[in-house]
Amino acid sequence: QIVVDTVFNLWDIVNNLTRLQPTQHERYRVTIFGSARAQPGSYVYEEVKRLASALAGMGCDIITGGGPGLMQAANEGAEAAGDPQRNRSVGIRVHLPFEQDVNPFVTQAYEHKTFFSRLHHFVLTSDAFVVVPGGIGTVLELMMVWQLLQVKQVQESPLILVGNMWQDLVQWARDHLTTTEPCLANPADIQIPQCVSTVDEALALLSDNHTAWMLSSKSD
Repeated sequence: QIVVDTVFNLWDIVNNLTRLQPTQHERYRVTIFGSARAQPGSYVYEEVKRLASALAGMGCDIITGGGPGLMQAANEGAEAAGDPQRNRSVGIRVHLPFEQDVNPFVTQAYEHKTFFSRLHHFVLTSDAFVVVPGGIGTVLELMMVWQLLQVKQVQESPLILVGNMWQDLVQWARDHLTTTEPCLANPADIQIPQCVSTVDEALALLSDNHTAWMLSSKSD
């Protein structure tokens, strides 16, 4: 019983620490989630690179999981934008025995021992989330952010899904979660992710949100 009580007391300490909010940062931060398997030179790789470069050119920081594939594409795009003092390219890694080291385009790296602390780090440091094509890990990241937005533990952070594969996922949620009796989700919950087909559509949404963020920062 002493061990059990001690463990729960430790969790109370962790939970209290997670209530701390980071101080206002100088740059708008966009996390890009996506597959580690995409190859440089492929269409999706080059489009994600273009997206990150355009965002970094607006003065945004780019945050990824720090690995290969589309994570590397985003970090590479951020670096290609220019001034490293203004545009940072961040990688938030998790230690896995079968994955490579942080990709070479990351300028600020963090490494976590668990997925749980890593996911929390993404949430604490991001102003917007973009999900590009990816696998099970990307789905995990997408669903966590979606759920936090649903329960309003994260607020006013766009969740933008790029690609037809995500439109199918959101349609599945609409078909199966809002048509039961009782409903398993509110119709408004299904509207949280903004589905777009192209990088340019994502950029337009992010540009609007970035402008609003800048105005809010100046008024604070």
